[in-house]
Amino acid sequence: QVQLVESGGGLVQPGGSLRLSCAASESIISIHHMGWYRQAPGNQRELVASISSDGRTNYADSVLGRFTISGDVAKSSLFLQMNNLKPEDTAVYFCRVYSSYRGVDYWGQGTQVTVGS
Repeated sequence: QVQLVESGGGLVQPGGSLRLSCAASESIISIHHMGWYRQAPGNQRELVASISSDGRTNYADSVLGRFTISGDVAKSSLFLQMNNLKPEDTAVYFCRVYSSYRGVDYWGQGTQVTVGS
């Protein structure tokens, strides 16, 4: 069973930066798109950013201009550069990889990002 593992979360002051990484335990074939989601306490999980296999990106309005998603389909890896972080960015961040081979969704276990002084 393929596992996704996120890393790079932590505590950062407002205005600071973090870079999240997501790595697969083994290569995932036929990746259609990948994305980062987040879930704050009491809130539903929401899309932060996504990237398709052909490189098209999509961002939530709340992070546009501050976050940058990138990925390597061949290596089944995903990254999220987060700049100018705000307290409202505090959440558990999850990576997701969707493979069109049998329509399988893979999710990581999440990494905590806390923005505060």
